[in-house]
Order: sequence, then C-alpha cells, then structure tokens
Amino acid sequence: MATDDGGADDGGAGAEGGGDARSLLDRMIDRLTVQRDALAWAERAVAGRDGLVLEVGLGKGRTFDHLRHLFPPRDILVFDMWVRVPPELTPDGDRLFVGDFQATMPAAAERFGRCARLAHADFGSTDRGHDARQAAWLAPLIDALMLPGGIVLSDRPLERPGWTRLDLPADGRWTYHAWRVEG
Repeated sequence: MATDDGGADDGGAGAEGGGDARSLLDRMIDRLTVQRDALAWAERAVAGRDGLVLEVGLGKGRTFDHLRHLFPPRDILVFDMWVRVPPELTPDGDRLFVGDFQATMPAAAERFGRCARLAHADFGSTDRGHDARQAAWLAPLIDALMLPGGIVLSDRPLERPGWTRLDLPADGRWTYHAWRVEG
C-alpha cells in the first residue's frame, strides 16, 4: 500500500536501471521536496473550492501532517491498511478509514458521495508491476469520491477516463503526477 517512508527509490530522473549516482538520502530529499511542492501547487489549484481532501495512505503521517497545515484537519479523509502513527498524527475516528482500500474507499463513497476537491495517493514501491496493478484498481476508487474539477496527485501514474493529465512544475529530481477530474 502507501509508502510514506520513502521506500520507493525508483521515481527520480535517471534512477531506473541503477544509473542514479545520487545517494539514497539525496533521493529521499528530492522525493519529499517534489512531493511538498506538488501539494503546495495543488492547494493553490483548489483554493476557494468546497470539498474534502483524500489522503490515500497514512504511512508515517508526514503528508497528513502537512495537509493539516494546508487544509483544516476535519476536511481530510484518510485511508490506510493500519495505523502506525503517534496519537497526535492520528486523524479523528470519523475521518479515518482503516482496512483494505477496496473495502474502505467504497464505504466512504457510500457515506460521503462525490466529496473531494483534492486526492493525494502516495503508494509507490520499488516493484513497478505491483504499482501498475494497484493503480488499475485504485483510480476508480478515488474517482468515485472526486468532485468535478477536483485534482488528483500521485507518485505513480493513474489512468482514468474523464481525468485530464496536468503538468506540475518540475525540476527533474523526481516524478509526480497530477490530473483534473472532468465533469
């Protein structure tokens, strides 16, 4: 599932095939910097719009904590297989969905409907095949919660009819992806 620990070390430019001369620390710094910049871009892109924020993968809670600084905490719905964060990083119980995404996200869609102006999914691993298979079933689950005009951010490509790929400001250090959900 989500790896909020920097475990995915193959998303940087030149990293594939082992050709990256940067250290693991440098790659993690690049990954987190690009992620923070993408979240700041997305916050501006959805500013003034109603709707919730989805954090697909709580991980160690770093991104959730950052999202709490960008958005009111009660506006964030969080999904993960388990909770392994300290109490101060644990979302309110009615905003936290623990268990398999394939069960918890449809339950949230049934409860909240199309409610999200922003979704962030950080689930990349070092296994690109696994990530592609997960992306195939994860995109429709995210889509069921998205409002028209909402923004989806991810560390891995997600393909979904009705989503338009957007260009993020990039510096080549790490790859992040963005889409706008149409009508």
